[in-house]
Amino acid sequence: MFSVHRSSYKYWRCRPKCVSPELVKLKSLIKEVHMASNGSAGARSIADMVTTQGIKLTRYRASKIMKLLGLVSCQTPHHRYRKASQEHVEIPNHLSRQFAVTSPNQVWEGDVSLSR
Repeated sequence: MFSVHRSSYKYWRCRPKCVSPELVKLKSLIKEVHMASNGSAGARSIADMVTTQGIKLTRYRASKIMKLLGLVSCQTPHHRYRKASQEHVEIPNHLSRQFAVTSPNQVWEGDVSLSR
């Protein structure tokens, strides 16, 4: 059809791809910025951080390179203490830590303070 041999086309397809030094530099910079943010920076914030360093980078290209490098933004959830609707009642200690019983089934004791 195009007077190109099939084997030549296959060799051309399997040839090693030349990697641009700019892309290598950009990949290392994106990885460095992602590590500096403790893995919490996404494509938009990485694009902003790299752009402030003087290299123009869009969020779409940052997203593509992050996928190539296997970088994912992970946000740690914040722990919030729940406020009680009413004050807890203080339960009296009837045993006063005197567990010396003379026969079975006189005193039953248990701890449920950590059950949810």
